[in-house]
Amino acid sequence: MPIEKESPEEIGYGSIEFNLAESSVTDLKFEELNLQLDQLKLEYIAHRGSASLRKKIIEGTKLNEDHVLVTNGAAGALFIINTSLLEVKDHLIVVRPNYSTNIEVPKTIGCAISYIDLKFEDEWRVNIGAIENAIQSNTKLISITSPHNPTGMLMSETELGSLIALVEKKDIHLLVDETYRNTCFATPYPIVATQSTKVISVSSLSKAYGFPGLRIGWLISQDEELMERFLAAKEMIYISNSALDEEVAYQFLIQKGKFESKINERSLENYKFLNQWLQDEKRLECILPKGGVVCFPRFKNPDSVDLEKFYSVLMQKYKTMVGPGHWFAMPDLYFRLGFGWVDLVTFKRGLENLSKSMSESIR
Repeated sequence: MPIEKESPEEIGYGSIEFNLAESSVTDLKFEELNLQLDQLKLEYIAHRGSASLRKKIIEGTKLNEDHVLVTNGAAGALFIINTSLLEVKDHLIVVRPNYSTNIEVPKTIGCAISYIDLKFEDEWRVNIGAIENAIQSNTKLISITSPHNPTGMLMSETELGSLIALVEKKDIHLLVDETYRNTCFATPYPIVATQSTKVISVSSLSKAYGFPGLRIGWLISQDEELMERFLAAKEMIYISNSALDEEVAYQFLIQKGKFESKINERSLENYKFLNQWLQDEKRLECILPKGGVVCFPRFKNPDSVDLEKFYSVLMQKYKTMVGPGHWFAMPDLYFRLGFGWVDLVTFKRGLENLSKSMSESIR
């Protein structure tokens, strides 16, 4: 998958000075956490995930810990869901762009796929009617992301409600990747899986809290039979999570309140500057994100720019990186721009480098 082969961690962080390709907030350091790990026993742990961690994940909801399966990141959750639910005879509907796992894994399984493509001209809104029209007699799963990566589109509660009513009527599962739920620009909406037994929610500590190296994610469902199937799949892949990862995650969630305001302040500070820069940079156009820490601008006149040269100059000369459109099976006139990972000074310099690279790549 290009998004992984060409990622900053594969290229090497040392070669990138202005990393605007990241889709998460600033990574936290171990020393920033007040952790007590001396008595931690490095043993096999509960295959579903420790009860204390699962309770913490659904704290404040009507759910209980049996509705949660802790996984190896959100990517692990998505792999478990797709491989557990889908067979070659089934049909899947994917709102696209989408994370590659939700497309490539079903392709490997061999099931039929219908794509509902989000469009810039529609402000990246999900077309519920198009989803309904795409449903077939063998449709097993509908896959969406909200807040959306890479566009920052946020589905409204009305839109989500309509989609939930649709899957309940058609007896179809709805997969909601909501890893950016806690980076909305307002109070996060409730976990979508709390609203129906047909909904499966997926999230992690990676995007919203800066813990991608911890590899802790989860899936949530109120369907008991489905959860047993997901647990069996997890056990076949890696039995249980790391005891160390889960304990660090639990202790972080206990104290996450003291980190959240700082994380959100930095992201919003960068977002405000991004908004102004996009108004001034007339060669680009962008639907401003409603949630998450990424957006998906595009060149207004792509024929006037040598796109291959633009990305080359940006990286080779200015040591600046964004996520080109082909990471998401989109044309490279689009690119993902992350505004949550770097500090404001670095972010400003990165945007300046984008403008310089555009100027140096005019046809």
